[in-house]
Amino acid sequence: MSNTYLGPAYRIESERLVIRCYNPTDALYLQKAIQESVEHLRPWMPWVKDEPEELKVKIERLRLFRADFDLSKNYVYGVFDPNETGLLGGTGLHPRVGSNAFEIGYWIHVNHVNKGYATEISAALTKVAFEVENVNRVEIHCDPKNIKSAAIPKKLGYVYEATLRNRCENVEGELIDSMIWSLQKEDYLKSPCAKAKIVAYDAFGNLIIA
Repeated sequence: MSNTYLGPAYRIESERLVIRCYNPTDALYLQKAIQESVEHLRPWMPWVKDEPEELKVKIERLRLFRADFDLSKNYVYGVFDPNETGLLGGTGLHPRVGSNAFEIGYWIHVNHVNKGYATEISAALTKVAFEVENVNRVEIHCDPKNIKSAAIPKKLGYVYEATLRNRCENVEGELIDSMIWSLQKEDYLKSPCAKAKIVAYDAFGNLIIA
């Protein structure tokens, strides 16, 4: 891993996916994907309480995502098929878990679950977090009831830290527990994430991981 900062990674290509910074022009893709997946996402993603949203709201949301991305405040990505003709989900590297650390979040379109995409996405973003952003720690949080989601960090070599009681709100505004998994910098190279086959590019299209 290099100590020279090369990022941020605006575009990441994994074996089956394109993971890239959103543009406002992606608003129709986002609106369609969420509308088709609302009932699937409702038990796990509290933000669906605001759905359905008008297209202009989605456009403004993506403008904010892009602004935060450009300012290195929060890296929210769309997950697309290789031809970028459809949105398969969303993900991000979120700096809300302390200094020099990221939390990875993810959701998958209802028509594309059980294909291993969330694992592929999480491995790719873990690699970017350690090899481009040079962080010390990456975390994945999930509802303990979301068994499929909890299996992802375990598969990728993350360590179960704790289940925090009454830590988050669900879509109904009720307090729920949060399961915390983490991967430390010193353990990253021994994890499956270090072997993830990705390429990543900066804002100018320069290759920063190959």
